[in-house]
Amino acid sequence: MKNYEFYKNNPKDSIYWVDDPETIGEHLFSFDKKQVFNLFADYPHKLTAEQREVFDRENPQWRDFFADR
Repeated sequence: MKNYEFYKNNPKDSIYWVDDPETIGEHLFSFDKKQVFNLFADYPHKLTAEQREVFDRENPQWRDFFADR
């Protein structure tokens, strides 16, 4: 497994944002620190309906950004 660093923007959030020291410019996130999603490659089609609901609620700016997907 890669040497990811996990953090939350808000302590009450369910989503962990992921820093990968080996890459630049990727927006990675995880719900469980096991499966890591790439925001631009995986959202919304690789998320379950429940994951998407949580992601959209916690990140309305990204929901709006990807509204046409």
